[in-house]
Amino acid sequence: MGLRYLQARSGSRFVSFVALTSVIGVTLGVAALIVVLSVMNGFENELRGRLLSMTSHASIYAKGGLLNWQSIVRDVRSDPEIDGAAPYIEIEGMLASGGVLAGAIITGIAPALEPEVSEVAQHMQVGSFADLEPGSLRILLGRSLALQLGVARGDSVTVLVPQPLGRTGGVTSRLRRYIVAGIFELGLRDHDSVRALVHLSDAAELAQLGDRVSGVRVRAGNIFSAPRVIRAWAEGRTDTGGQIPDIRDWTQDNASYFRAIRIEKTMMTLLLSLIVGVAAFNIVATLVMVVTEKRAGIAILRTLGYSPGNIVGIFVLQGTIIGWLGGVSGIVLGVVMALNIDVLAPMLESWFGFQFMPADLYYLTELPADLHTSDVVWTAVIVLLMTTLATIYPARRAAGVEPAEVLRYE
Repeated sequence: MGLRYLQARSGSRFVSFVALTSVIGVTLGVAALIVVLSVMNGFENELRGRLLSMTSHASIYAKGGLLNWQSIVRDVRSDPEIDGAAPYIEIEGMLASGGVLAGAIITGIAPALEPEVSEVAQHMQVGSFADLEPGSLRILLGRSLALQLGVARGDSVTVLVPQPLGRTGGVTSRLRRYIVAGIFELGLRDHDSVRALVHLSDAAELAQLGDRVSGVRVRAGNIFSAPRVIRAWAEGRTDTGGQIPDIRDWTQDNASYFRAIRIEKTMMTLLLSLIVGVAAFNIVATLVMVVTEKRAGIAILRTLGYSPGNIVGIFVLQGTIIGWLGGVSGIVLGVVMALNIDVLAPMLESWFGFQFMPADLYYLTELPADLHTSDVVWTAVIVLLMTTLATIYPARRAAGVEPAEVLRYE
């Protein structure tokens, strides 16, 4: 009976048209929600990759530096869940070229071990890690930092590092002249505009750390298990000076970035869910019109022995079919679009003459997408519940029709 009420008949084609628009509305809303969530996932993955290309998954450090870093590197690398470990020295200083000054974070690295924990080598525009040799006084600069200083490969820059004077409380500075051996671009201003890389031994001499390093960076086999793995390793460990190493992982270093993405993703989900909500109200309107049109038929069904529950079931079924048809269609359309965003985005750009990601404004030139099964499942559950709940009021209204009152005027 519910399926028959869905069919267009003479005098009820407007009702069928509203039902069709409800299906289309749910379809478009669900498809848009899945595509947007996939693109947000893609942006999150891209941002995570760029952030961790420099900072690795976790770091082991101690106040005043680590003395026995060689044994820590060997110990960490022996863990089957760890892919690599490398020492680093981090110094805050100033770079100067001509009359231009720029603040920078100067990082001392071990070139042989660095590819195990970072991906900077993959983002070198000119030069390579091989240019960094002990005592060579060569430096690698982020692209934005190099542009700010107005230098290129082969030019020289002056590195200024402040040094405390001990008990006197004063501050002096150490100056070194470095040759620019290469330029890298990670695609994040926080790195490209402030990062400079030198050899570990040069950084130790510049910071006067002796045999100590600032810490050891670690890269795990699984990025999401890295916090657990590194904390499990650190339990009960001490260095040769009796210090307990501190641990910091990527979720702490970049918490603000990923919190912002989660908030944006949540807000986009709520906003796009309003499209489905509007379509759900169309379902309510459709069923209310059907109830009004079929009052006589409902009264006859009641006189034939149909209970109010049977009447509710008829209209719930009718509305559920409309909502679920739109929901399933939207899920299929959204999944197909998300999986083929690399083809659809250029097609839309050529049709409408605009770019989603202009190269002069963004480091990314194409929309990334990462379809998560959990997003599809939750979208389906929410949409199916919303469209089912939308049928309750019209169905209860239909069940409230009084046969005697309706048939009296028929």
